[in-house]
Parts: sequence; structure tokens; C-alpha cells
Amino acid sequence: MQINIQGVGLKVTDALHDYVTDKFNKLERKGDAITSIAVTLTVEKLQQIAKADISLAGGSLHAEAEDESMYAAIDALIDKVDRQLVKYKEKHE
Repeated sequence: MQINIQGVGLKVTDALHDYVTDKFNKLERKGDAITSIAVTLTVEKLQQIAKADISLAGGSLHAEAEDESMYAAIDALIDKVDRQLVKYKEKHE
């Protein structure tokens, strides 16, 4: 599984990179069909936005979350992606 992390309007620090990588690696256990993940971290005024595009063996998923803190936005994004993966697996079984 390949994870690409991009920052728009902010520099992706080592701490942010490690946090995102760690969170998405935990998701890999649930969805073995994940081939690649593109994460975009954006700052717009006071909102921190985290977006993820996930390529799966049979399709793709997109999720987006925003919060006042980037870490909280990433956590919300992981929750959304987790729910989408569960739905995807239920559909394709």
C-alpha cells in the first residue's frame, strides 16, 4: 500500500506525516484491497481540511473532514474512511 501525503497552504511536518501514516496503516488491516491512498491536508482561514482518495482493487473511495485542529480533522477522516471501507466490503461479499 502506497500513501502519498500532500500539503496545500501548510508544510507537512514529520510529526504530521508520521501521524497520517500510522493511522492509515491501521486501516490496512481492514481492507486488504487498498492499493494506494492520496491524502491532502489543506488550511483555509481557520479551518483545517483533510481529504483522502483511496484506490481499491475494485473501485475507489473519497472522504473529506474538517476541524479547527489538523489532528482532529485527520481523526474524523479516518473514521469516515473506516465506515466507507466496511460498507464497501459488505457490498462486495
